[in-house]
Amino acid sequence: MKKNMGSTDKIIRILLAIVFAALYFTGTVTGTWGIVLLVVAAIFLLTSLVSFCPIYPLLGINTLCKKKSEA
Repeated sequence: MKKNMGSTDKIIRILLAIVFAALYFTGTVTGTWGIVLLVVAAIFLLTSLVSFCPIYPLLGINTLCKKKSEA
């Protein structure tokens, strides 16, 4: 697995995961939609921790900023 997520992408995903989990655990979103939000929150958190999104290579996306190497 080659990293393909930049820090901004990871921060946004972590914040969304926190919001989704809060919506579920406060009872704002319940039932099937609550479970879906909780699963999406877990996926966002996991992909942020490993810095890899499996959908990005399929779409040709890479948000990881590459440092310029000195030549």
